[in-house]
Amino acid sequence: MTARQLRLGTILHGASGNMSAWRHPAAQANASINFDYAKHIARKAEAGKLDFLFVADGLFINEKSIPHFLNRFEPLTLLSALAGVTQHLGLVGTVSTSYSEPFTVARQFASLDHLSGGRAGWNVVTSPLEGSAKNFSRQQHPEHALRYRIADEYLQVVKGLWDSWESDAFVRNKESGQFFDSAKLHTLNHHGDFFQVQGPLNIERTPQGRPIVFQAGASEDGKKLAARHADAILRTSRRVKRRKPSTKM
Repeated sequence: MTARQLRLGTILHGASGNMSAWRHPAAQANASINFDYAKHIARKAEAGKLDFLFVADGLFINEKSIPHFLNRFEPLTLLSALAGVTQHLGLVGTVSTSYSEPFTVARQFASLDHLSGGRAGWNVVTSPLEGSAKNFSRQQHPEHALRYRIADEYLQVVKGLWDSWESDAFVRNKESGQFFDSAKLHTLNHHGDFFQVQGPLNIERTPQGRPIVFQAGASEDGKKLAARHADAILRTSRRVKRRKPSTKM
């Protein structure tokens, strides 16, 4: 029997996930936008031998959103900075498949994997809040089942782009003048229901082969997506009941 190992991480969540935690005398009220605080948490997590640091994200706020949601770093920017101040900690960030392009996201996470020496992870979400559409020039937010159909094809494209280059494709032979081996380049040429992506990706294969894919959806569609694509399933140790933010202005 193959030995199984529990993987533990921590979430970088500013001054916590409720309306009033930032008011506590010991709380750092600007934690969500304070890089020194983020560095402190990341280094503490690494010293404690945790496997990864997780940065959640969302694309829509209103006046009822919790303080952490109102004013926080974009995940990939923050994780790229944290890559330079950590050595072993996994760096996992949330990016939506409903409001981003596969080529861009594939390149961003491949870059993070190189910057971190093979520690990048992508938490795949489909964005549940209807108001997100208003921030991306969309008339309508995709309904639940459609979002997961898009996400399935999106992941196929991203994984295909990560496979654009074999691990030893870039020979960089100065004497012969050969920079790469064309036989080890694979152009995607994807033509699907939602995406038309030629490729190849303009960054070499990453230290991990490809970044780790996380998924946290609890719906049936989310579970099916995770079964097809995820390397890891995110589960929190407890659920905090809080007021649900409005999805519309």
